[in-house]
Amino acid sequence: MAGILFSLLAGAFIAVQGVLNTKLSEKAGFWLTNTIVHASGFVVSLILFALLRDGSLSQLQNVNKGYMLGGVFGVVIVFSVMKGIGQLGPAYSIAILLVAQLIFALVIDTFGLFGAPAVPLAWNKLVGALIIVAGIVVFKLR
Repeated sequence: MAGILFSLLAGAFIAVQGVLNTKLSEKAGFWLTNTIVHASGFVVSLILFALLRDGSLSQLQNVNKGYMLGGVFGVVIVFSVMKGIGQLGPAYSIAILLVAQLIFALVIDTFGLFGAPAVPLAWNKLVGALIIVAGIVVFKLR
């Protein structure tokens, strides 16, 4: 149940963040907005790390260095969400984002990429993804 709640919370925050970032970027520009977004996130994360101490800097030497690219991906994500919302509007842009996320998550699951356990692709997952894509097509019809 907690996983569902966290996923709902993330979905809500992604949609709100995308709109706020897009509005800020109209005045500040895309790259300054991206800088502000990541700088403020860094400050909040650093404060929470200092308070909660839920990690170990010494253990970073044992981590695959490729796993540290999340911040780089975050820059691309924030920029792409802002551009998508600016050109398509929040609902349509986020709908496409969610389908892309689902498809790539299915590929990661199916092939066990990035150290994730491989989960066979069942027909019902494929049908579900196709129904979501069909829903976006219906959603966009005028």
